[in-house]
Amino acid sequence: MLTEGYIYDVLREALRIAVTISAPVLIAALVTGVSIGLFQALTSIQEMTLTFVPKLVAMLAVFWMSMNFMTQSLIDFFQSTIITSIAGG
Repeated sequence: MLTEGYIYDVLREALRIAVTISAPVLIAALVTGVSIGLFQALTSIQEMTLTFVPKLVAMLAVFWMSMNFMTQSLIDFFQSTIITSIAGG
């Protein structure tokens, strides 16, 4: 039977998985944004496209490279936690 504590544990695990999955893309955006911001500050170039396009490209590249990790993390979570809870195990 599902208890309140078990539901909180599953929710906590789901939030941990969400943070773990989103971290590579967010870190790529952060590093790219800081790098481009530093470059703009050093060269006095204030073009908005210069920050948006490289950040988008870096995020897409990291997302593409980490898709296998993200998918496997979600599959493991659902198979070990969610499906066993639904099945009553």
